[in-house]
Amino acid sequence: MKWTTAEMPSLEGKIAIVTGANSGLGLYTSIGLAEAGATVIMACRDPIKAATSLQEVREQAPDGTVETMALDLASLDSVKTFAVAFSDRFPQLDILCNNAGVMAVPYAKTRDGFEMQIGTNHFGHFALTGRLLDKLNAAPAARVVNVASMAHNWTRAMDLDDPFFEHKRYSRWDAYGKSKLANLLFTFELDRRLKKAGARTLSAAAHPGYSATNLGFVGPALEKSAVGKLAMSLGNALFAQPASMGALPTLYAAADAGVAGGDYIGPDGLREMRGYPKKVGCRKLARDEDLQGRLWKLSEKLTGVQYL
Repeated sequence: MKWTTAEMPSLEGKIAIVTGANSGLGLYTSIGLAEAGATVIMACRDPIKAATSLQEVREQAPDGTVETMALDLASLDSVKTFAVAFSDRFPQLDILCNNAGVMAVPYAKTRDGFEMQIGTNHFGHFALTGRLLDKLNAAPAARVVNVASMAHNWTRAMDLDDPFFEHKRYSRWDAYGKSKLANLLFTFELDRRLKKAGARTLSAAAHPGYSATNLGFVGPALEKSAVGKLAMSLGNALFAQPASMGALPTLYAAADAGVAGGDYIGPDGLREMRGYPKKVGCRKLARDEDLQGRLWKLSEKLTGVQYL
């Protein structure tokens, strides 16, 4: 059977956060969760884009309960402010979709001095998850879903001695690959620690295959590269699946009863480029427990957020 949103269980009474919800995968993840009855918090950096996206979700899921809250994952202060504001208002958190990300951008640093891609894609979400852990554990069966990528195969290794490319030449695609590998390392280490603590919260990951989103246009826009923009446009038009399809693995990981802690969900098509959700494998390095543990300790040190 091909899994679609028609197979989503009822999420009535559940509270969900989707980061990076103002376009692409995050937008369609928010729509799917709202259609299933969840109260959805669209956590977005840009308030203007967030308002437009909120209206779209409400049109697509008119019976849903949806709102936006400000969150900039490139700022640990913003992460803290968001977590405090959410925790003051809501008794629990049932679903945390760590979806937001940047891809293949020119070298830049976050407000805290992290290289932008791993700072946003990993360290911001690591801190957010930790600050919301009490609310996750207050739910009867919460889930953390980290959105990874096939790009975790595109880097040779993690470099935890120089995670921000301060002593080696910067490669935007290598940096992106490292950030996506970090997403998986974090997912599996979080799952192991949750199980060890006897928590009911589970940690899983998903990837969208090759999906048509705005993510790939940010780098060319920052570089003012017409060629890069054209390449992304052609790729999306010729090879990518719609963002609505790309969101299915995240929705499956967030809601399907068959998902277990440590699962990785991706498309079922050729080379996982497109298709319907299924459990997929990942490279051996992502399952390296020593590397997972070392990244976790580094993440605690750099973000100042310690948990489990």
